[in-house]
Amino acid sequence: MTDAIPAPTLPLRLLRSPLGRIVAFFVLLVAIGAATRLLRDALGLPHGDIPWADVTPSIEALRLLPPVLAYWLLVRFIEHRRVDELAARKALPHLVAGLLGGALLFSLIVGSLWSFGAYAVDRVDTGIAWLGPVLVVGVGAGVGEEIVSRGVIFRIVEEGLGTWAALLVSAAVFGGLHIWNPNATTWSALAIAIEAGLLFGLLYHVTRSLWVCMGAHAAWNVMQGPFYGIPVSGFEQHGLLVSHMQGPDWLTGGAFGAEASVVALGLCSVVTAACLAIAVRRGTLVAPSWRRKDPAIA
Repeated sequence: MTDAIPAPTLPLRLLRSPLGRIVAFFVLLVAIGAATRLLRDALGLPHGDIPWADVTPSIEALRLLPPVLAYWLLVRFIEHRRVDELAARKALPHLVAGLLGGALLFSLIVGSLWSFGAYAVDRVDTGIAWLGPVLVVGVGAGVGEEIVSRGVIFRIVEEGLGTWAALLVSAAVFGGLHIWNPNATTWSALAIAIEAGLLFGLLYHVTRSLWVCMGAHAAWNVMQGPFYGIPVSGFEQHGLLVSHMQGPDWLTGGAFGAEASVVALGLCSVVTAACLAIAVRRGTLVAPSWRRKDPAIA
């Protein structure tokens, strides 16, 4: 006769609860971030506010180490499972799908702005310093922000409170994080929350893949700034296409960039609705834990 498995202690149950895991992630993030700063100092690498053109792959890798490592520790040692949403077998096909989707969606937005006379190309600049901006707005934002917003906040809130609450909470956090950007307004933060927060949340829900979300997010930003020369979330850009916007702020997005345009809001909402339709057809929308037969399963 085998011995019964002892029930988890109260501290362990609290740690494994949705709120406990979110708190644990951010504690790990801060601790690893502090250790990473010491490592940067030891290697003689700069940190803090670095001009984007000066960012190198090694600098960006150390920037991404805290969220990536904190997430891996959370999943492997607190949740005790494989990191299926970042499985190596999914990396190439899902990244490619996300990159193509993100590039296509933002190109449709720019094409629409151009057709309305709001976007104009002045010239082509083949001498731009592209590596640093691509690392920052593409790799850095795509990986770091998706781990925090979708991998941690959306996924874990969905497990506890259900899909609808997870969408609202993660979108609000995602939009709120952009309110501190240059040229940000209440409208731009709300637009980011609706067009990107809801879209990427549902994209994760229907694919259960952070690779897809990372690829789409990275391609969106790279096409917006380093390619089309449009400000990325308020940060001025020098792109391959030297361009300018003309027209009212509600159409162009103003100094914040096309993400605050009603065109971006409308087109992204269409894609968001398509993802929602897929989730409804599949029957995958998760109810709050107290309405599920097995509250531990999301």
